[in-house]
Amino acid sequence: MSGAMVSAATGVMNSAVNKLTAILGEEYKLVSNVRHRIRFMRDELSSMHAALQRLAEVDDDQIDVQTKDWRSKVRELSYDIEDCVDRFMLLDSSKKAKLNLVQSMVCKIKELWEDRKISKEIKELKDRVVEEKERRDRYDIGEHLTMTHLQPVSLDPRAPTLYEEARDLVGIDGPREEIIGWLKSEEKQLKVVSIFGIGGQGKTTLAMEVYRKAEEPFDCRASVSISRTLDIKKLLRDVLSQINKSEYDRSERWETEQLIRTLREYLIDKRYLIVIDDIWSISAWEQVKCALPVNNSRSRIITTTRSKEVAQSCCTGIDGYMYEAQPLCEDDAHTLFFRRIFLSSEDCPQVLRAVATEVLRKCGGLPLAIISISGLLANRCHRVEEWENISNSISSAVGTASQIQKMKRILFLSYFDLPLHLKSCLLYLSVFPEDYSIDCRRLIRTWVAEGLIPGQNRESMEQVGESYLNELINRSMVQPTKIRAGGAVKFCRVHDVIFDFIVSQAVEDNFVVIWNGKGFSGNFSNKMRRLSIQTDFSEAEEMAKALKNTSHLRSVHIFNDSDQLGDYIPQFFSSHALRVLNIQGRCLFGDRNVHIESFTPLKYLVITGRCSELPEQIGKLQHLETLDVKRSGINKLPASIVQLKKLVRLFVPAGVQLPEGIGNMQALEELSTIELGISSAKVIQELGDLTKLRFLIVFSYYTTEACDVEGHKKASVSTLSKLLMGLRTLYLAHDSVVATALMASCRSTPPLQRLYLPYPLSAIPSQMRSFVNLVRLRISVQGKVTKKGIEILASLPMLASLTVRLRYDGDNLHPRHSIRKQGFQSLLKFSFGGDQEAALEFEPGAMPKVQSLKVELQARCQFKYGQGGLVVGLQNLAALKHVNASINCFKAAEEEVQGSEDDIRGTSGTHPNHLTLVVKREHSDAYDSSDDQLNK
Repeated sequence: MSGAMVSAATGVMNSAVNKLTAILGEEYKLVSNVRHRIRFMRDELSSMHAALQRLAEVDDDQIDVQTKDWRSKVRELSYDIEDCVDRFMLLDSSKKAKLNLVQSMVCKIKELWEDRKISKEIKELKDRVVEEKERRDRYDIGEHLTMTHLQPVSLDPRAPTLYEEARDLVGIDGPREEIIGWLKSEEKQLKVVSIFGIGGQGKTTLAMEVYRKAEEPFDCRASVSISRTLDIKKLLRDVLSQINKSEYDRSERWETEQLIRTLREYLIDKRYLIVIDDIWSISAWEQVKCALPVNNSRSRIITTTRSKEVAQSCCTGIDGYMYEAQPLCEDDAHTLFFRRIFLSSEDCPQVLRAVATEVLRKCGGLPLAIISISGLLANRCHRVEEWENISNSISSAVGTASQIQKMKRILFLSYFDLPLHLKSCLLYLSVFPEDYSIDCRRLIRTWVAEGLIPGQNRESMEQVGESYLNELINRSMVQPTKIRAGGAVKFCRVHDVIFDFIVSQAVEDNFVVIWNGKGFSGNFSNKMRRLSIQTDFSEAEEMAKALKNTSHLRSVHIFNDSDQLGDYIPQFFSSHALRVLNIQGRCLFGDRNVHIESFTPLKYLVITGRCSELPEQIGKLQHLETLDVKRSGINKLPASIVQLKKLVRLFVPAGVQLPEGIGNMQALEELSTIELGISSAKVIQELGDLTKLRFLIVFSYYTTEACDVEGHKKASVSTLSKLLMGLRTLYLAHDSVVATALMASCRSTPPLQRLYLPYPLSAIPSQMRSFVNLVRLRISVQGKVTKKGIEILASLPMLASLTVRLRYDGDNLHPRHSIRKQGFQSLLKFSFGGDQEAALEFEPGAMPKVQSLKVELQARCQFKYGQGGLVVGLQNLAALKHVNASINCFKAAEEEVQGSEDDIRGTSGTHPNHLTLVVKREHSDAYDSSDDQLNK
């Protein structure tokens, strides 16, 4: 498909053009013939880029073989040009390094040799550019395609779902009745319900079922579908044809304004029900709604869209209800699957059930996917081998089965609608294994390191990357799995069906080569640009054959724990193109000879798993920006680490001692995890010089060998005080003396947004009032939390997430903590608990925006607080949606535990928001011994 094929090429071509432009600047000294060649390549690539953009808007079946071959060659040419330019830039930067006389002479010889090599390579690249230019001119590539953009097909590929038999509509009753119930409201104003979700999830089917089953009388009805390219006149005439046939017959030559006016005049005093299916953009909705008047006749509009952003727009400024389509539950998925093949689940042979379960797992509850694959299997022999072949074919999406092609077509429509820059970012997700939980921050950093995000400023590029990810989520191409209190997505994943689609496109486009346990995807005889090893490795010979030449690799991702891979990891460091090395598994450097070139462009290095040490040569990675070994077995850092002058993030395991010279790493913005208790006084002092630090995790475990504990503490307070005015995140696992002293040292408002204080304080510090920028706070207290302490926390205006842990201070019964309506105006998540005997009460109007409440209750004091139990006033949390209650059974009788559970279930069950409730017991094996007496 053309959009998929072109996306990677246009992305890397943009980067190549920008870099060619950069080295034409005055900063780089070029001989005249080299400058001429570079200028020529830049101008020709710009022209080719325009042709590729035209190709991106054309369906693949409209492109001939010659054009496809040219497209592939241009893509590879762009990669090679960018690699060459990167080597030139790296070599130029190494010339500016300060060296002694001997080093200078050696480097001069190397530079002359490298200059000749690069000059020769630039000439060869120019010749290739000329060749591709002549091919384009000879075959008129791209020019004749300007008027053949992908047109909306007359038959909507989702149309078969509109006419499914009622017996096939499994799992729809509940959602349908929920929406109908909302639409049946007696309120007279216009209501809009917008159903949104991923393609193939049954949005159209659900909307049409509501449309059909809505029994209330409407004066007129209409249902229309918007194509990807909105033809507003056609859509308005479609509506008109269903509500006023006589006007429709006269409207063939009407302009848009007249159609809108006619529709509004006809509908203004009528009760209408209209379904607008598959809205692709906010602008499309803005055009359509102009024709639908807001009246007081109990009219209703149903919209469907794949974009949450569009759904929000549909519901803005009107009485709207957003409904997110959900995948079928396991039982409904099985029912639908077997009903389509055998009429009932009981008729399925036992030998087929295991493979059927695997097929359904890949379908992920998507009704369209299940209908498609079950429709295919219904016409095949009911043999295990046949079903296994079909199951395997889902991943590669091969075969001629029309149902699978329909499913691919729907996915393609969503993909085709993406801008080119989002296509490249989406294709990059193919480097992760199926069902992998993707850390969003890491993902965005790899996008930046690979050059998929435009720009020069790293911080702004990461912000752009976050907006790219948000857009992919809004378009339902990526699913968020964990969201931070501030609204940012922490982890995400790709649905299996979409993932298979992405992988097939990425492999076909030579965007990535994947080891999947059965061999390599794609033809690795081509130049490998990205390598992803996703399962256990056993074919060492095939690996060796594939990795003979790693010089063109831009990124390597390893997701297994094979010992054999350790033999190949060192050679990745010698790549002149490598930007990303992501090792999620065993990384055995040990005594292996690791040769790291000083001009390797590696920017991102993550090692997770069994890795004992880093090579001393790591200091040569002068362009490294991220070094993350926090989840590895590394226990010592090489002294050369302080030579990484461009390093922005350094994440190491707890217990690793930082070397002296850390103060030279002036680019550092994020640092974790620092053990101040084992650090030298000089290292602690040097930390205070890292003025760009924004993220810091500090531990401090003092051993008996420490010669000057008090001196260390004073130095720690001094350093942290200097850093506090720049930090955005601070995790301070230090004793209360240092934390309290740090608070007291604060003389102005710090920019801190996230503060974690896991070590218990004696009280909530009064100085915390000045921390007005806090968005997230986790604090532990050992002792009494006073009314004043609660008021201090309540006064923080930006606080969105609060965790309060009460540490055990003896069997003291503390007064019930009362949360009043004053304060906590921005709080969304509240977590309260610990091993102290305590209870909560929410007064009317308290915490008006809290949606999630997590409480840990000490069942042993269930009856000590009188009527209402340990949580009173839950119904006063007006925005509450989720409650997670942990019942601590330590020293509690069964009667007390049961009473705690009954209370929280009772108050949650009567809440008007129909809360989701999770209740679990902790330490249930530590009941009070009197429990035996109670049960007799």
